[in-house]
Amino acid sequence: MWKERLLGVGLAVCLLLLGVSVYAQMVRPTHPGTVWELSFIHVRPGMDTAYEKYLASDWRKEQETLKAAGIILSYKVIEAESHAPNDWDLMLMVEYKDLATREANADKADQMLEKLFGGDEKVMQGYKERSEIRDVLGTRLARELVLEPKK
Repeated sequence: MWKERLLGVGLAVCLLLLGVSVYAQMVRPTHPGTVWELSFIHVRPGMDTAYEKYLASDWRKEQETLKAAGIILSYKVIEAESHAPNDWDLMLMVEYKDLATREANADKADQMLEKLFGGDEKVMQGYKERSEIRDVLGTRLARELVLEPKK
């Protein structure tokens, strides 16, 4: 008889704990949003106009092509004052739906850009030319944190 009561109390406690854990999972105050690729750029002194010309032409053309194909959602350029000689002063932001979409479309994006700019050699030449006017200090992937419960 006491074994049955003990078993019943143990079962009740387990169900209570299970219910609490499910409730805790369901009321998270935030949820993950889109994924951003952030590139931190240091434009060399006196080369602002040259790099901005590239951004407003080829880089924008590249982003618009990827956006039209549904590979990216949006893109932005953020300008900031640098606080040290090797600090970034431009941040290029590219928004993806999620990491899976970004990875699944990587080959497709590469093929589109090679076609858009005339092949791999021309793309590499562009990288070389831009390396004379700016330095890429780093690239990060970040996920937006939406400050509301998931619906």
